[in-house]
Amino acid sequence: MTELILYHNPRCSKSRQTLALLEERDLKPRIIRYLETPPDAETLGRLLDLLRLEPRQLMRPKEAPYHALDLANPARSRAELIDAMVANPILIERPIVLANGKAALGRPPENVLHIL
Repeated sequence: MTELILYHNPRCSKSRQTLALLEERDLKPRIIRYLETPPDAETLGRLLDLLRLEPRQLMRPKEAPYHALDLANPARSRAELIDAMVANPILIERPIVLANGKAALGRPPENVLHIL
């Protein structure tokens, strides 16, 4: 297996459950606390491509920056949405797991098992 990476928010129950699921299988991911160390625009774009999602599909629309920055506006470009997530990582849905050249969103946590 290639490097196992978990974009993690320890305050998020789904993120904690995903980490526990990996650890139960004796897997030790490299943990990136994305609120402290957000991915850059290029990395986030690559994650979106691997997840086969558009930026809004990886956004948390209930977070304050989503409304404050008018991110529901269909005129916003992909680059603008990605830049908003980089500048406001709270907008990024979590957890995201990378393994074997693939990515999965841990909602539910068991989603990540198919890329291992």
